[in-house]
Amino acid sequence: MSKVARIPGYQSKNPKQNRGIIGDREIRFKCSLQNVILDVLRGRPGWTEVPGPNSQVPAAQQGTRPSNQQTSGLTQTGNQSRPSDGDWDFYWCDREWLHQNYDTMFLHEHQKILHFRNHYELTRKNLMVKNLKRLRKQTEREQGKTEAQSFDFYPTTYELPSEYHIFVEEFKKNLGIIWIMKPAAKSQGKGIFLFRRLKDITDWKKGEYQPLSDQTRDVPETYVVQRYIENPLLIGGRKFDVRVYVLVCSYNPLKVWLYRGGFARFSNTRFSLDSIEDTYVHLTNVAVQKNAPDYDPEKGCKWSTQQLRKYLAAKHGVDKVQKMFKAIDNIIIKSLQSVQKIIINDKHCFEMYGYDVLLDDDLKPWLIEINASPSLTASGKEDYDLKFGLISDLLNVLDLENRLTGKEKRIGGWDLLWDDGPIVADDNMDCTPANGAAVSTPNSYLGCFNDRKKQLREIYLTAQSVKKS
Repeated sequence: MSKVARIPGYQSKNPKQNRGIIGDREIRFKCSLQNVILDVLRGRPGWTEVPGPNSQVPAAQQGTRPSNQQTSGLTQTGNQSRPSDGDWDFYWCDREWLHQNYDTMFLHEHQKILHFRNHYELTRKNLMVKNLKRLRKQTEREQGKTEAQSFDFYPTTYELPSEYHIFVEEFKKNLGIIWIMKPAAKSQGKGIFLFRRLKDITDWKKGEYQPLSDQTRDVPETYVVQRYIENPLLIGGRKFDVRVYVLVCSYNPLKVWLYRGGFARFSNTRFSLDSIEDTYVHLTNVAVQKNAPDYDPEKGCKWSTQQLRKYLAAKHGVDKVQKMFKAIDNIIIKSLQSVQKIIINDKHCFEMYGYDVLLDDDLKPWLIEINASPSLTASGKEDYDLKFGLISDLLNVLDLENRLTGKEKRIGGWDLLWDDGPIVADDNMDCTPANGAAVSTPNSYLGCFNDRKKQLREIYLTAQSVKKS
């Protein structure tokens, strides 16, 4: 095992045996969050935390600095600079910090930072739908209606108050159906409710609605209203959705990685359309479900994506489930292409999205929303292990240590799904149809088993050989 522990990129118990190096020094990181991501960064061999205003380094260590450091990435404001804010190689920042500092920052060649400048073009619910509608119209105009049908993966959606009158026309055409209201820029189920009657949203008619938390706003809070999926796939009588993790390293060219691990989030109460006011029935967010009277924090309301895939394959057949997962791939790529030309691409930036996908009773996936900051706080041991591996492998993909060749299609639990075009799989996994047909399959293994540590050892050994030769 001692030889295994010394393989570059493979975590060992002794950091001195495995140093993450940029040139001849350790990698310096900053992190604005205190959850699993901070555990991963602090435990990564050869990485050291930089003290500073946004750092989580204990106060007792604020006077110390890693050795062999050079000031880099200074934040410029007029004629002043703040070296302590820029003395890092990797920064897992929050969105607020990025919005306040990105436009006045100078980043050096080697620096990496979470979030693209205008990531909200995809993660705000109203802008996501706006961009998808635009690309769909363009596709129909250039390639025809058949190809445009590949965008039929999000519910009928309108923005309020700006599209209130258009919504009313649609509402009157489909009397009796259920609609769902969502704040455009909130998460964790905040402000969401279902309704059947138009009078339930009369406050949005002239933009008269103001959020209770801010009565002084000049502009009413933007909402989206969507047709509610009334026929969700149920397991044990309960509704669920699937969290899928997607890593974008570049928008130009578009380079996308898909994490094969994830989870299904279940509601705590059996599904019924008779009680549309009960959030425990209709919203699967953990932030909502954990407040249910009979919620069990030890058991939780989650299945791993691997468990879900096995269950669905056993009940509905491998081929139908494979088609469903391929449709999820389509959702990921089409949604990213919808903002590819408007996202401010920066080689220093990366984005890890949390896609929320709902399955209906015909196994059709529907895109519910895309999160720019999916929760990295663990709800239990299995959730912690999933997120620890997720972030560890994300750092392996970014490869600040320069240990890989750059041509890998699989790194730990991440599979390269798109690199300026679809990526074809090199081999078949246990969860793909074994029909012996010689066809090209996408490099997508969502919900498939993977021994990530073994795979990491193999790719690092291969990369070492290639570099030596």
